[in-house]
Amino acid sequence: MNKDAGDASPLRALPSVDAVLNTARARALAEQHGRARVSGAVRAAVESRRQAIRGGEAARPDAESLAEAAAELLAADRPNLRRVVNATGIVLHTGLGRAVLPGDTLAALAEAVGNCNVQMDLETGERTRREAVVLDLFRRVTGAEDAAVVNNNAAATLLVLAALSRGREAVVSRGELIEIGGSFRLPDIMAESGALLREVGTTNKTHLRDYEKAIGPGTGLLLKVHPSNYRVEGFVAETALREIAALGRTRSVPVIFDLGSGNLVDLRKYGLEGEPTVQDGFRDGADLVLFSTDKLIGGPQGGAVVGRTDLVTAVRKHPLYRAFRVDKLRLAALEHALRLFLEPDKLEARHPTYFMLARKPDELRRTAEELRAGIAKRQPAWQATVVEEESKLGGGALPTSPLPTFAVSLRAEGLSADRLALALRRADPPVIGRIRDDLVLLDVRTILPGETEDVLRAIERLAP
Repeated sequence: MNKDAGDASPLRALPSVDAVLNTARARALAEQHGRARVSGAVRAAVESRRQAIRGGEAARPDAESLAEAAAELLAADRPNLRRVVNATGIVLHTGLGRAVLPGDTLAALAEAVGNCNVQMDLETGERTRREAVVLDLFRRVTGAEDAAVVNNNAAATLLVLAALSRGREAVVSRGELIEIGGSFRLPDIMAESGALLREVGTTNKTHLRDYEKAIGPGTGLLLKVHPSNYRVEGFVAETALREIAALGRTRSVPVIFDLGSGNLVDLRKYGLEGEPTVQDGFRDGADLVLFSTDKLIGGPQGGAVVGRTDLVTAVRKHPLYRAFRVDKLRLAALEHALRLFLEPDKLEARHPTYFMLARKPDELRRTAEELRAGIAKRQPAWQATVVEEESKLGGGALPTSPLPTFAVSLRAEGLSADRLALALRRADPPVIGRIRDDLVLLDVRTILPGETEDVLRAIERLAP
């Protein structure tokens, strides 16, 4: 027998895919996962062993062991989108889905999974507008006359500009031509909408007279943009929304306030600087307020256009509205989130974002000490220390307003901070911390009740 024939013999001894599929183990897997998925796993298992034999492995697996290998592949084939533990201290972490939806949102979604009255009046049996299920809540919570909901606040901005100012000038301060998220640039959105950008003032100073001089026959709207993700300090001046709104009323020009974060409560009670609310926008005279429905509202990703009925109607009649509107599941989750704001005294107990914001230093210190003690018990060779730190709101809001917090800093012998952080991200569920000075920091502000045990299990399973 020549060498090639000898090398081929173990390969020829490999059971066929059909032989593996006919084992009792594979048949049971097919009942659970479906034959097509199991067939794919078996092929992968056979190919893996084939490559191992070519690499010099002497073992000759039988059909049963290959079926077991396929079962292991199926078990490891978990969903790409997974629950993680947020130990970064960033309350609205964009990479982790921003706001944590309230736990009982699942019940609201269950109501909408099947047939539901997303566009039907159950009294008359007639078709209704899609936002009908949340319209009354928007009115009660924000004071708006009307509302439209689209898939994010960028879409809301584009749609309003296209509906109200296409071919006409949209007047905005140079200091408010924002860029967020690395790709949303207001001048670009304005160009796509067909509105004509009319910049007024300078980068650091814009006065009411600048708006007054800009208004003419070709003016479509006045746009006030809240700088939620940056601050300009020093020799600066901006025109207050109430002044712009008064000017808009005098000159019969709509005033639009792009708030961004969708804040509905006074955040100063949590030690954060004053962030305007949607209600403030209307009190100051805005005709429309635009904002995200996730972030500080804590609902699903979306964008809201709320305010005067005639302007909202124009927005809803624009052809782009149908392209940007949201589905029944987002509306169900949004309705549930908005209902929480009807009982502000219970908000911190029911809304994860406000639970995290409301946590006091003494509580955070105790939680951090308990976490440190648990880590020391499971990994006594590690250096685990409670340290004072700063959390952030995140989500593009209040970048200069940190929240005092406590974290557990970790150093594991033989592991760099990068390797330790990677090991924690590979846990089940993944634990996401942050790195500083070659230490892994686990900020307890954003670790929700019940998740401390997830962190400790992840650490316990790491090799000492």
